[in-house]
Amino acid sequence: MAPILTSLASIVKQYGISALSAGGAAGSNLSFTATGGIINDYEVSGTFYRAHIFTNSGTFQVGNISSVDLLIVGGGGGGGTGNAGAGGGGAGGFRAETSIPVSSTGGDGSGVYTVIIGSGGGQAGANSPFAGGQNGGDTFWGPPSIPSGYSAAGGAGGRSEAGAASGFSGGSGSGGTRNPAGTRGSGNVFSPTSPLFPSPAPGQGNDGGLGYNGGSYGAGGGGGAGQVGGDASPTEAGAGGNGLPNVYAYGPSIPVMYAGGGGGGARPGGQNAPGGTGGGGAGSNTPSAASNATYSTGGGGGGGGWSSSEGEGGNGASGIVVVRYQIPSSAGSARATGGAISFYNGMTIHTFTSSGSFDSIGTWLPNTTVEYVMVGGGGGGCGAYGGGGGAGAYKTGTTTLSLPFGFPVNIGAGGKSSAQYASTATPGSNTVAAFPTGTITCPGGGGGSAGGSGTNAGGPGGSGGGSAVGGSGGTSTGATFPGTIQATPPAGWGHAGGVGASSGTYGGGGGGGAGGQGSTGDGSDPGYGGDGGTGMQLPATFRDPNSTVGAPGPTSPPWTGADTSGKYWVAGGGGGGPYGLGGSAVPGAGGAGGGGAGGPSSVYFGNPGVENTGGGGGAARTAPNDDAYAGGTGGSGIVIIAYPT
Repeated sequence: MAPILTSLASIVKQYGISALSAGGAAGSNLSFTATGGIINDYEVSGTFYRAHIFTNSGTFQVGNISSVDLLIVGGGGGGGTGNAGAGGGGAGGFRAETSIPVSSTGGDGSGVYTVIIGSGGGQAGANSPFAGGQNGGDTFWGPPSIPSGYSAAGGAGGRSEAGAASGFSGGSGSGGTRNPAGTRGSGNVFSPTSPLFPSPAPGQGNDGGLGYNGGSYGAGGGGGAGQVGGDASPTEAGAGGNGLPNVYAYGPSIPVMYAGGGGGGARPGGQNAPGGTGGGGAGSNTPSAASNATYSTGGGGGGGGWSSSEGEGGNGASGIVVVRYQIPSSAGSARATGGAISFYNGMTIHTFTSSGSFDSIGTWLPNTTVEYVMVGGGGGGCGAYGGGGGAGAYKTGTTTLSLPFGFPVNIGAGGKSSAQYASTATPGSNTVAAFPTGTITCPGGGGGSAGGSGTNAGGPGGSGGGSAVGGSGGTSTGATFPGTIQATPPAGWGHAGGVGASSGTYGGGGGGGAGGQGSTGDGSDPGYGGDGGTGMQLPATFRDPNSTVGAPGPTSPPWTGADTSGKYWVAGGGGGGPYGLGGSAVPGAGGAGGGGAGGPSSVYFGNPGVENTGGGGGAARTAPNDDAYAGGTGGSGIVIIAYPT
């Protein structure tokens, strides 16, 4: 299950939310329209809109607007794990609301509205191969008085193959196995163990599909926001239910699909199933792990296939919140298309949180110098006193572009976590921008190495993953900092992962970050996992005070070019996990800039890296029953391009 927050105070503590974090003092006379998230301005037939896109938790602070349109999607459930077809994860709940009243005296009394993004559900522990995937986290937008806000339920974790088993319930339900005894999981419900938010409104999602008892023993697909999960047949697993489109983020010319269900898994010889449109991950019919859902869509993870021990399910995707309202006119006129477009300090800024294309239009001026910052996807964290994931490589620089041009921008996904002993989590994917002046690649971060017998080295990457049991930290392709924040060497910034302790509490090493090496794990009692390496602050060009791109970081960094805002940090390493039976050891903290912390004592699963920061996933700690819980997934990367307006 996803971690449960039991009070508003715990929400504020976990996500660092405060009235001041949105860019203005509480109760001040605000001249801006609103702040928070990643800003996108667009026009629809002469009407101008501004969207605030939240892929991470934060705050939305109102200035001089009176109503908003709202999209809110819960985190998708993780796919099931087992030795035959396991059920696809259910998508997170989907809600689209219009004309919600807001004011500068609403929310917490000073115009601040809380945003909590539900995390994607992870996989089951390695010593519990028939356990289901984790439920996705609930997503919330509204004032701190929780019952008066808007929420979307997390999707149900996929049911793992253990004979006939029914799917679980959530925003959308997960797929069942071996029907007729196994039934489909129900949609439109919260887990009874997650009472923090109000009950979901009707229409948030759909039921999962039915499994088939015979043939390839295919499992049902997870339900999607727009469709019931597919039923399995004698020869193939059930497809994930399709999601729904929404236009709030980018307008009707670019509708984005959200909340697709994960495809079911099957035994070899049977056909595995695709995920639903809207980010659902595909199921598996081999010992290979099923596919992760697409980040920041609320999609469900694919169901695992056959393996002699386990066929891992795919990770569910984190949710999203989009807040939209009309503005009198745009602050500028873009001379290119692609990504979310905003205007700050005389610059036009294109922020790519997902893959797309950067294309000139007729108003582009010849020989225009553009400034860019890029981060690769963060590496996954490992299970069982393992190492934290390394951050993706961080690169900044300038180049000159002339008409005409159009080139792809591919955002690296975060690496898949691992629950197994003696294995390394998946590295993050590369972020690539094919500039006409030369393609720039930011390698993904290295995966953390898991505990167990042997000295397991961390995985290599943009920054290296942390190691376990005395193994060497993963190597880095990046150059070591310090330097200046404004520009990087061609290799970018990146650091090696930390070393895991070889005795005692076996604290895993922290993953490397763009600004520093991962820390060494401690073997003394009580011990601790190594902290993730610190990240890097974005260059000043990209520090729009109305936006909250990136993650929190230090307020007094001693580096040339940094400021004291504590905002706009990326590429932090994931924290290491300790063995710590009996609760004596402390997991490592995630590096500033989006690195996920190691598993807390009451939950054991590692925390994911923050999406669109390239942060490494945190490693899990070992539970008292010696189960190997899964680490956190790495955070996806980002590309930001700016030019004079």
